[in-house]
Amino acid sequence: MKRSVIIDGSVIYTNYSQIMGQRKFESLLKDFIEILKKKNSPLLETLNPFKVGNEIDLHRLVEYLHLLTMRNIKELSNIINYVNPKELARFIESFYSFWRSKHRFMVRKERYVEDYNRRASIEYTMTMIGDQFKAVVKNLYRQLISNVTNEFPNVMRQLPSGAQVMFLVDDVENEKFKDYQWMHNIPTIWGAIFDPPAIFYTKSNKRRGIIPIVEKNILDRISLDPREWYRFPIMVGDLLFYNFVHREYLAHGAGLANLFEIATPKIVKNTKPEGIVIFGIKPEDIPDYDERWKNAVVFKDNNFYVGVIPGTKENDYFGYMKKTTLTVHNLIRISQNRLPIHGSMARITLQSGKSAVAMFIGDSGAGKSETLDALNRLDEVAEVDIIIDDMGSLDIVNGQIVAYGTETGAFVRLDDLPPGYAYHTMDRSIFMNPDKINARVIVPFNNYTDVITPTPIDFFLYANNYTEVSNDEDRIKFFNSPQEALEVFSEGKRMAKGTTAEVGITTSYFANPFGAVQMRKKHHEIAKKFIEKMFETGIKVGEIRTMLGIAGYEKDGTLLAAKALLKLIEKKGG
Repeated sequence: MKRSVIIDGSVIYTNYSQIMGQRKFESLLKDFIEILKKKNSPLLETLNPFKVGNEIDLHRLVEYLHLLTMRNIKELSNIINYVNPKELARFIESFYSFWRSKHRFMVRKERYVEDYNRRASIEYTMTMIGDQFKAVVKNLYRQLISNVTNEFPNVMRQLPSGAQVMFLVDDVENEKFKDYQWMHNIPTIWGAIFDPPAIFYTKSNKRRGIIPIVEKNILDRISLDPREWYRFPIMVGDLLFYNFVHREYLAHGAGLANLFEIATPKIVKNTKPEGIVIFGIKPEDIPDYDERWKNAVVFKDNNFYVGVIPGTKENDYFGYMKKTTLTVHNLIRISQNRLPIHGSMARITLQSGKSAVAMFIGDSGAGKSETLDALNRLDEVAEVDIIIDDMGSLDIVNGQIVAYGTETGAFVRLDDLPPGYAYHTMDRSIFMNPDKINARVIVPFNNYTDVITPTPIDFFLYANNYTEVSNDEDRIKFFNSPQEALEVFSEGKRMAKGTTAEVGITTSYFANPFGAVQMRKKHHEIAKKFIEKMFETGIKVGEIRTMLGIAGYEKDGTLLAAKALLKLIEKKGG
């Protein structure tokens, strides 16, 4: 049973027949009835008048519902002997909820144009079509209920019932990358319009294991059906990636649009991609499939990195999309002799005018994003300009260490953020499993230009979430030597916070299981060089105790750490 519904964006929806006359409507009704059968639901009794033998005549049921949009149920007694109005109203209510539980996407094919005004007109048209579709669906539901119950509600609720995300697609061929023709047949996303709040419920909400790296030619042995797949060209930092997403997992494609900069067709046509990620391919369609690849795998195909996430229930989690993409990014950076960083970074400006750029290193749940959020809530802080939320890289330019980001958005764990944060970001966020542990929100936080601009850093801090401290002086400790710093960063200790399948105190080399651990030897040489350069150039290298993993300090620990950093910035005098 398909979870994602693709709505044709080329149609301007003005009447009920355009919806009820589609095969898709009948198919949805069939899926809903199959669920009722599995549950042995009492609602099935409603459909007895539409049975032919033991089976329900779906075509006849749809025709009857269609007539109900125009006439009262009492007027249709000559067509069907007897349909219980109360039971039918309950059936319609449940079917409407079933529709709203689907992941709903509208897709419209439009040629991308460079002219801003013409492009704005295309996007406006798409928005109008989406709004009209939503209005027709809501009115269809209301008309059916009204004609069945012979009542109209005193309180009306504008429930989200149209497309959650609208995509603009085009056929785009890369003039500099024609090696694999199948890629160019896949529709390319060049624009996205969200109808907030966008809430998706996926079948998994944890990430497991370390992604293996395998040397194997894969791209010439894969073929994706253009009727089932979409290509999301995204900028990961300054690297162009092709992320191919199966239609059933389009919720994670929508997440990409909120997390990364979507590359324009002009860039796609004229730039060779640096990395490729394929999300949702059946395990049996992966050449020489190995069970060790069940969660994700990265293939090194002739010095080209290709991430593959099999389409299974266990992998139906945005964390796999994000981390596989970032693992490919990190492998590329290591090959470029740059240091990939799993952490966050922000320029912190105080009301006094003093400022500093602080980078926090740590694995998932260490308190990186939470400490920045705590800083942003301090009265003494004028602005926290987040440049990196999860992954970035360091380079040496003109003898100075500078940092680059990768994402323009954040994949934030709601459990560790202040109450109300979710509501504050509701109008521009994608929510994933908001009712579960490790509930997440994907929210944009910065513009692409700022993220990829080289930024010098002042503090390079390991986020320690497991050490309990009581004195403010102990909340941030600086290392005395590059070797001491390298040992702590290399060990990568943290208290697991339920964001992955791990529990208790865990270790992860450089807090970065996304490429660094797989290429540990080369990464270690690069890390040693960069940390020695930090000590040489006066960057303060240390450890910040967030206490996020200690019971009772989940909220206050990061706030206390933020206040300690605030004092250091005041002393810095920058």
